This record gives sequence, structure tokens and C-alpha cells, in this order.
Amino acid sequence: MANMQRENTMSILQRNHSGRVRHRRHSTEATPDIHGPGGANLLVNDQNKYKSMFVRARSSLWMLLGFSLVVYMGHLYICGLIVGIQIFMARELFNLRKQANEDRQLPGFRLLNWYFFFTAMLFAYGRFVSQQLVNTVASDKLLYKVVNGLIKYQMFICYFLYIAGFMWFILTLKKRRYKYQFGQYAWTHMILLLVFAQSSFTVANIFEGIFWFLLPASLIVVNDVAAYFFGFFFGRTPLIKLSPKKTWEGFIGASFATILSAFMLANILGSFQWLTCPRKDLSTGWLHCDPGPLFKPKSYPLPGWFSWKEFSVMPVQWHALALGLFASIIAPFGGFFASGLKRAFKIKDFGDTIPGHGGFTDRMDCQMMMAVFAYIYHQSFVVSQGFPVEMILDQILNHLTDEEQHDLHFVLGRILHERQLEQQ
Repeated sequence: MANMQRENTMSILQRNHSGRVRHRRHSTEATPDIHGPGGANLLVNDQNKYKSMFVRARSSLWMLLGFSLVVYMGHLYICGLIVGIQIFMARELFNLRKQANEDRQLPGFRLLNWYFFFTAMLFAYGRFVSQQLVNTVASDKLLYKVVNGLIKYQMFICYFLYIAGFMWFILTLKKRRYKYQFGQYAWTHMILLLVFAQSSFTVANIFEGIFWFLLPASLIVVNDVAAYFFGFFFGRTPLIKLSPKKTWEGFIGASFATILSAFMLANILGSFQWLTCPRKDLSTGWLHCDPGPLFKPKSYPLPGWFSWKEFSVMPVQWHALALGLFASIIAPFGGFFASGLKRAFKIKDFGDTIPGHGGFTDRMDCQMMMAVFAYIYHQSFVVSQGFPVEMILDQILNHLTDEEQHDLHFVLGRILHERQLEQQ
């Protein structure tokens, strides 16, 4: 009897030991030892990197072709693309904290999130495209008055739309669901602040000229692609723990590539009038304008030891260097922020809409920071601080009565006459 018990005990121990061995072998196979310094999974050691690169490259090609077609179609179609991307991003982020069981207990609560989103959209785009909208309907006096009135009270309207949503939220608070509801309320506002508010500056850049949208967006793509390939072939040193596959080699190589590309792309894109002309209305026709001194080559002398005496550069190319510097050094922190967010929620990607890339939020994390910087830089260092004559005339013709215009003409004539007498 004792022998039988010993044999049973030994067989159990052997099974446990073999089970541990199989488990250890399975764990080793599931997570191969491809760790670099500091335990980071570096792309250069990834055994499936060529397969993932092929999938990523194929998706990138389709995105590039589709994006090029939209850019060719013009300002309004690009704005439509941006709005569509914003909606997909909001959907991905709303779903990130969605709990099906809680939502079933709160009918209509998900609709409230979208209500706040579209209210913010009405506010942001109403501010950015108000002048273009007025110019579009200026020929119809009745429609012009209606649109002008809506724009005048747009902030008031949007504020009370938001207050209505706030009251809606308070009235739908449900016992034992308070924590979830307030968490969703805060999450919605974070999405509006960090995602929608930043990406909306893209539309403002588009109407300043497609150049000011296309160049910053292209620099982020160049930086992303260059960082991927430099890290793919040369990456050895981990850059940041939030993104284990990002390396110093990829970051530094991409920085040089982005700054150089900024200087070259500005010259190429600045040569097309339809990219540099600002859009003053909501029409879809091709644009023709005087590009201004910013997009006209300027000659700079060279020291005597060079074989040629001067070289020509568009002044906008110097501005492009500043955009390239931001795109290569600061904008990647938008990606690091998104990586930290994904780690907090224990997910690999925000979605699976784009094969090899994840969701739209995964592709737009750096673009949002870049859009804000491009707009602020353009308004601070590129746009003239004065008011163009066309804008002043537009304000006079659309906001002054015939009698007021006549009085203005008389006063200006008298002032100019007095100045001529003083000069003589």
C-alpha cells in the first residue's frame, strides 16, 4: 500500500514538473528573447519586422494616394477630410472608456458625448471660417443678413448649447452610476481639449493657404517614416520607456531628415500658386493670386572662395526650418503622450481601422501638436500685423450704409488734401 502511494506521488510530481517545463517552453516561444539594453523590444531585433513593414508600407501607399487626391480637389474637400478624421478619432477615444453594462443602464448617455462634440465643432469652425462664409453669401442680401447675425451671436449660441448639455448631464445623473458618469464627462472634455481643439487649427491653416497645412502635415509624415526606417536598420539604444521600439538612432536620424526635407519641400510646394493662395470664401474653384515676396526667390551673396557668386532661396524656406525643427524635436512628444495613454489603458492601438498603423488617433497624435504650432507661428511671424486693403474695403462695403460710406469718403478726402498741403 505504501509503495502504491509512493508511486502515485512520484507520478504526480513528474506530471507537475513536465507541466512546468511545457509552460516554460511555451512562454519562451511566445515571447522570444529580443530584448535590447534596458529590456526594451527594439525593432531591429523583431523577427516579424519585414512582414509588419510590408503591411505598413501598403497601407501608407493607399493613404498617400487618397490624401493626394483630396488635396488636389481643394480646400473644402480637405476640410471635409479633417472633420471625418476628427469624428473617427472621437469615436475611438469615446470607446476607450466605454463600459457596455454601464451604458445599458444609461440610455441616451452616449448621445450626450456626441452632443458636446458637435457643439464644440460649431464653436471652433464658426470662429475659423466665419469670414469665408460671409464672403460666400455676400451677393444675397437676405442670406447675408441671416449669416451675419448668426456669426455675430455665434459665441452666445454655442455657450447656451453647452449649458443645455450641462443641464442634460445633471438631469440624467443616476444613483450608483455617479462615478462612471462624471468620469465620462471629464473624459469627453479631455477629448475636446486635447484632440478636437488642437486638430481644429488645421482648418484655419488650410484657409491661410494649403501650403500652411500641407507642409507641416508632410513634415510629421517624413519624421515618422524616417524614424521608423532609421530605427528599423540602425536602432540599438532605447529612447523612452513609454515607446519601447523608439530609439535614439531613429530619433536623431529622423531629425536631420525632417529639417532637410522642410527646406526642400518648402521650395517645391511654394512654387504652386494654388497651394500658396489663401481661400477667402467657400467656393471650390482654382485660385490665382500674387504669391507675395515670401514665395519669390531671393538672391543671397556667397563668400569669394565659392565657385558661384550667389544662391537663390524663397524666404518661406527659412520659416520652413523652424517648422522642421518643431516637427522633429517637439511634435514626437505628442506620440509619446499617446503611448502613455495606451499603456494606461493596456491597449496596443486606439483602433484597427488602418492595417499596420492602428486607428486614426495613432496616426494623428503628432499632427495635432504640429497644427497648433503651425497656426501660431504663421500668425506670429508670417502674417503682416497690418490690415490688408481688401479686408478694409470688405468691411466698409458690407457694414456701412450708403450714407456712412459717403461720409467716410468725404472725411478721407479732406484728410488726404490737408496732408498734401502740408507736404507742399
